[in-house]
Amino acid sequence: MKKTLLAAALLAATATAAHAADETQPQTMQTVVVTATRTATPIDDTLAPVTVITRQDIDRLQPQSVQDLLTGLPGVNFANAGGLGQQTSMFVRGTNSSHTLVLIDGVRVGTVAAGLPAFEQIPVEQIDHIEFVRGPRSSLYGADAIGGVLQIFTRHGEAGEAPTPSLALTAGSHSLVDGQAGISGGTDHGWYNASLGGQYTRGINACKVGAAEAFAGCFADQPDKDGYRTYNAALSGGYRWDNNVVLTGSFLRSKGDIEYDGDFGNFTRRSQQVVGGSLAFPVTDIWNMNVAVGQNQDRADNYAFGPRIGFGYSKRNQASWQNDFTLAPGQSLSAGVDYSQERLDSDTGYLADSRNNTGVFALYQGRFDANEIQLSGRHDHNEQFGNHNTGGIAYGYHFDNQMVLSASWASSFHAPTFNDLYYPFGSGNPNLKPESGRSYEIGLSARPGAWNWAVNAYQTKLTNLIGYDEFFVPINVARARLRGVEGQLGADVDGWHLRASATVQQPISQADDGTDGNLLARRPRRMGRVDLDRDLGDFSVGGSVYSAGYSYDDAANSARLGGYTTADVRASWTFRPAWSIQARVANLADRTYETSRYFNQLGRTYYLTLRYSPAR
Repeated sequence: MKKTLLAAALLAATATAAHAADETQPQTMQTVVVTATRTATPIDDTLAPVTVITRQDIDRLQPQSVQDLLTGLPGVNFANAGGLGQQTSMFVRGTNSSHTLVLIDGVRVGTVAAGLPAFEQIPVEQIDHIEFVRGPRSSLYGADAIGGVLQIFTRHGEAGEAPTPSLALTAGSHSLVDGQAGISGGTDHGWYNASLGGQYTRGINACKVGAAEAFAGCFADQPDKDGYRTYNAALSGGYRWDNNVVLTGSFLRSKGDIEYDGDFGNFTRRSQQVVGGSLAFPVTDIWNMNVAVGQNQDRADNYAFGPRIGFGYSKRNQASWQNDFTLAPGQSLSAGVDYSQERLDSDTGYLADSRNNTGVFALYQGRFDANEIQLSGRHDHNEQFGNHNTGGIAYGYHFDNQMVLSASWASSFHAPTFNDLYYPFGSGNPNLKPESGRSYEIGLSARPGAWNWAVNAYQTKLTNLIGYDEFFVPINVARARLRGVEGQLGADVDGWHLRASATVQQPISQADDGTDGNLLARRPRRMGRVDLDRDLGDFSVGGSVYSAGYSYDDAANSARLGGYTTADVRASWTFRPAWSIQARVANLADRTYETSRYFNQLGRTYYLTLRYSPAR
């Protein structure tokens, strides 16, 4: 009932906010995003539900992890295996955790073996901003973009900026220490950023013990603290010539030591590295070309009480050639080719350990007075799963009062991972087919002045979902129907900063294996979040409330995860220009809850941060 009221309150607030903004707020410069269309597009013209998180938002919210930052966004929930630094999975609009494409500075990330990005290894302090596009985007990006695309942009300098240092030092509960230092700047034509950081926490006991059924979760009785330490480094830069040729490059590496509970292994040393570069230049007055290359590396070394017992190493090389044409005023065509090469090295033998993929895509965008249309299509050829075609069509109508009505259809797919296909010891199935989806969506949004709001309703039908037989061998047995309504509201008015979202969804199995009508695992029906902050001169205060309904940890819906609500409070004091002290209390009521069965989550925790961050 509480979640239903939250959704209703949000939708009512959007209408009130729109009316107030029309009467009292000045117009502001519109946000430009690149992830929705692979081109720099005003956010109103994307015809896709998009959430943008700025660096100012991150500093205000004081998150300690990407999970902290993204939990409660429209359509988003997380499952975590025991606190900070532990394995973290994101579910978007009821799709699987491997159904959302994650990019860092344009480079696809995620292990080749399992297809999952290491959210726990991405340092929040290295993030400049995030663009989160919900809904299928396979017709532009290929495999994995069923639930949406999340693109993280790392910090960068500005052309003409004097060398500017930055610093953030944090201490907190469970012996947490976190430090980040960097410098950025630029010349008349170039820019750069370099930074180093690290984080350590003694952690909590990741897995619950004291009951016989705990062995079904962790397979171990180890009531100790499971610590986590990580180090990161980032470097980026770019140069723009007088003829508008632009060269950019970026590098991000993080390395972490993760302790956990388990008799077969209890320690992992993991590293994630992302390198990318691009060259963009105008060929003619109506033709711009961009060539980009990138590489994502992921390595995990596993240990059991000292000795190393195994390792997994994956590498993905990527290249893209994109051409953007201006056909006429308000009309454009983008077309290009993507290529990727995936390689896997492991102490266990795979039947195959490499594959290549080539994708050809095109997107037409046209604006005719109040009407807007987008048509996209893509053909992928992969040496493991063959050929796959995807497409999308979207229509939008722009009202005079700045509201936009949109409707869309899109197809999508997800290729089986190496673990799905070839994991040894009888746990892989090389005959698996790609999972595929068909989605419909309708939305209404507006950005009047300092306010913004959006409401979207969608349905996705998935086929050939990968499930497991009685011997835990993956097979194509499942279908699913994902329906939902989500809303978001944002405002920056007279020193008030509001961000709110609510989701009501039905991620339902339609399989023939006895789970028909069940909720898909670890996906609640209802969830919502409200962030409210107030600037008071040199001081600011704020708080967040996140609420999630019940879910189940298994396909049979026999292991229930209870619903829960958590609240955070925070404050900040700018005691000198560019210097501030920030304080945050998370899970204020010390609520006990689970997002993954048997795994503990952080109770009440305290954080104190000293920050030096000159305004640009």
